[in-house]
Amino acid sequence: MPTVKLYSYFRSSAAYRVRIALNLKGLPYELVSVHLTKDGGQQRKPEFRAVNPQMRVPALKLSSGEVLTQSLAIIEYLDDIHPEPPLLPAEALDRAKVRAIAQAVACDIHPLNNLIALQYLKRTLKHEQPDIDAWYHHWVLGGFTAIEAMIAPGPYACGAQVTLADICLVPQVANARRFKVPLDRFPKIVAVDAACLKLPAFDKARPENQPDAE
Repeated sequence: MPTVKLYSYFRSSAAYRVRIALNLKGLPYELVSVHLTKDGGQQRKPEFRAVNPQMRVPALKLSSGEVLTQSLAIIEYLDDIHPEPPLLPAEALDRAKVRAIAQAVACDIHPLNNLIALQYLKRTLKHEQPDIDAWYHHWVLGGFTAIEAMIAPGPYACGAQVTLADICLVPQVANARRFKVPLDRFPKIVAVDAACLKLPAFDKARPENQPDAE
């Protein structure tokens, strides 16, 4: 039986990262869906706020009752307690390169394009959808231009082994496709995405393969 609960939303790229990591580690988990747009956003309900005061997914509730938040913190915790297969290289320089790509996604691209940011642009600042789409494309294209130059010879983002870089990059590519960002300028990124999605751990984690997918 699963010993952990993953609070997730099928379209959340941050939750997608954690699903990939759990699958790569072969760890069972109970998925608890938190729909980010229904009912005014289920993440805002008192029940989930008690789980994660930040009101965001993912959150990982351990068998001890402890709750972990923030996808990169969760993934590195999983890597610490379940070191096989490793998601970070052994050498410090190589680890730094992996983290640089992961953080280019998780700290630079994703926060500017997260649902909460897009809703603020639309609801509070009253921007029209074409302007919001242009905003989204701008940050993905800029970030992907940098990441394309950072990718090592494959098949994965940092070489022959899957790492945290791939775990962050694949969900961001899925989002880019969903928002119709042109990817023809990024053949390395597209190739990494294709290589990763051949792996069962990545395929099982896809948004369309989740029980709460619409």
